[in-house]
Amino acid sequence: MQKRNTVLILAVFSILILITSQIIIIRGVWKQNDELLKLRYRTLSQEAVASMRGRPSVAYDTVSRLLDDYSSKKIKELREITDSAKLAEKKKDILTYVTVLLNKEQDFSDILSSYFEENGFEKNFNHIISINNLEFIDVDTFLIYGDRSFVNRRPGSRQKMPSALKETKSSILVNRQWIGGNNYIMNFEYSIDFSDKRRMILQEIAWTLTMSIFSILIVAILFLYTYRNLMEEKRLSNLKTDFINNMTHELKTPLATITVAGKTLEMEQIRADDSKILETAKLIGKQSVHLNQLINMILEISMWERTQFQLDKKKVDIEEVMNDIVSSFSAGCRDCASLSQKYCFNGVKADIDLVYFTTLINNLLSNAVKYSDKEPAIDIEGNAEDNNICIKIADNGIGINRTDQKHIFDKFYRASSGNIHKYKGLGLGLYYVKKIAVAHGGDVTVSSKPGKGSIFTITIPY
Repeated sequence: MQKRNTVLILAVFSILILITSQIIIIRGVWKQNDELLKLRYRTLSQEAVASMRGRPSVAYDTVSRLLDDYSSKKIKELREITDSAKLAEKKKDILTYVTVLLNKEQDFSDILSSYFEENGFEKNFNHIISINNLEFIDVDTFLIYGDRSFVNRRPGSRQKMPSALKETKSSILVNRQWIGGNNYIMNFEYSIDFSDKRRMILQEIAWTLTMSIFSILIVAILFLYTYRNLMEEKRLSNLKTDFINNMTHELKTPLATITVAGKTLEMEQIRADDSKILETAKLIGKQSVHLNQLINMILEISMWERTQFQLDKKKVDIEEVMNDIVSSFSAGCRDCASLSQKYCFNGVKADIDLVYFTTLINNLLSNAVKYSDKEPAIDIEGNAEDNNICIKIADNGIGINRTDQKHIFDKFYRASSGNIHKYKGLGLGLYYVKKIAVAHGGDVTVSSKPGKGSIFTITIPY
């Protein structure tokens, strides 16, 4: 048991290590492809800018013309505003307008998109334009947005331009641009944004990702298969142990009785009494028969495992057979149970092996009596439908829980409470029943609830 648990823990630990390693590999591949994607488009963007012969501002000609007219009108409005709060609000409105205009009327995105497409790369992207400095110029200079430090950093200034803004995870800075007209000057940065780049990276690493997921699934399936086999092995081992314990107990009982009876016959006072000798002999005979039945049952199980059933089928009136079996059982157990019968076979004759079929019914009737904690009451019903005879045996016994119902027809399996078997047996009765029903081309099923009794249904074709 401890060995199995150790193997299980090691298997789970191994799977976790595999999954973790695969996640690390996928993250590494993702990060690498992410960097390659950014490098690829950064290089392409720089090439596109270079291809414009150092004049990317031509992509903003429309913006320049519109801003010339707009700035001349707004300068007049700005001169007339004396309230600082209203002036700030007006500048905010101007900045909003200029930002919208710059995004709407620029042609740089189309130029980049065409260049990407010509080189066989994804042409669709979003752009981001960030204004660093905007000034309206007349007799006076109106700083709409930005920093006074930009005043001395206009085109042609020998001072070092500020370094590029830090790129985000999904954006690539393409260029910083100055454009100006008669009444304005503006500095802005143009970036391309790949917020949907996950789709592009997934396409790049699709094969690696597929293989990783496939390997994880294979290992998980193998683990589940191994775990199921381990649990089945454990279940069979428990069944084997239970069978050996039950068989030992069952065999010891008649052997002990025979041994005691033999010693009894050695006593002089017993040998002097013929009636006592006869009584002891009958007891030995009875226990010998019981012992022989147990041994034969085990031998038959071994034979069934090696060969198929050899049935000696005969056409019999199934209703007459059922009446005879139930009457014999009632007489044999000395009316140990209340039995009721209700048949509607309509004179059907079925091909059955009378000996095995009798064993099948007797086993179910014996269990109904054996597994009852009150006065046994057994209802037996039968009818013919769809070329099958259908026999139901219902009892008022202790019932069977759902877990046990899945295994009660297994060899050596016995329903129990914990590890304690309240009732004697080898766990072969229902196994016999199932084997016999299947050998006749039929089946047997059970419906039961703990404390509510059980209903066994046998179907056999006729």
